Amino acid sequence: MKKFFNEFKEFISKGNVLDMAVGVVIGAAFQGIIKSLVDDVIMPFISLITGGMDFSSMLIPLKEVPEGVELTAAALKEAGVPTFCYGNFISAIIYFLILAFVVFLLVKAVAKVRGFVPKKEAPKAEPTTKKCPFCCTEIDIKATRCPHCTSELSE
Repeated sequence: MKKFFNEFKEFISKGNVLDMAVGVVIGAAFQGIIKSLVDDVIMPFISLITGGMDFSSMLIPLKEVPEGVELTAAALKEAGVPTFCYGNFISAIIYFLILAFVVFLLVKAVAKVRGFVPKKEAPKAEPTTKKCPFCCTEIDIKATRCPHCTSELSE
């Protein structure tokens, strides 16, 4: 049992695990900011473009709606009517796309601040050796005679 806890302690203390934990905590806090951005800033503009459509009100009751019950998700849920709330799904997709885009911009900005520049491939260096056609030994490219088999090499 002690060996198990030692292995666990070693695993937890690795840098990658701690970095990941910090990322998850910051991501959870960041989620509130993005949710507010989507709900309070972007969705009103989308609603304006779509003619005042509120995605959260887009639903399909899966059972007959009792008389006098409003066609809202909360009222239908309270009345025990199962609903297919596809508007919430559309909102979740928009939320995800915006979150992914913001994270992409954030990672790109952090990489730029850190001075990360993608490595360019170095130009290929000129070869410094060649193979002797007689004994197949690798020799200096400037050699005119193979030092191993003493054959004369044509240029």
